[in-house]
Amino acid sequence: MQTILGANGQIGEELARYLHNTVTHDIRLVGRRPSAVNKTDELFSADLTDAEATDRAVAGSEIVYLTVGLPMDSAMWEERFPVMMENTIAAVRNHDAKLVFFDNTYMYPQTAAPQVEGKTPSSRAAARRPSVRGSRPGCRRRWMPAASRP
Repeated sequence: MQTILGANGQIGEELARYLHNTVTHDIRLVGRRPSAVNKTDELFSADLTDAEATDRAVAGSEIVYLTVGLPMDSAMWEERFPVMMENTIAAVRNHDAKLVFFDNTYMYPQTAAPQVEGKTPSSRAAARRPSVRGSRPGCRRRWMPAASRP
């Protein structure tokens, strides 16, 4: 089972199509009001700010993709995203699944100019993201090769 949390956004829908066409038909789509992308999709309604609901959504998954998005509202993002991330990490650990996290591009300018590390300006809201992520123990970045597991 491959599970997409936040499945009905742009990334989630494209990922569901890709997985179905190239990897597996055993796909669970999770969202507040999930809708099928493929005929074989399993739909699961869950609020990722609810730890028990997140755990149930992840149960039985081999790989979990976190593609959830929030409106461009810094206060909402600071309040909800760390909780959703903590709940997702706990559920993935509990069910011994692999986690793939897709981040958004809100912080980058909406231009055709090349984006160069260290030279591309970012938004004011983007400057808060690292401190919000780092303020919650479950949200600290852990760099490891995609194929490795602790």
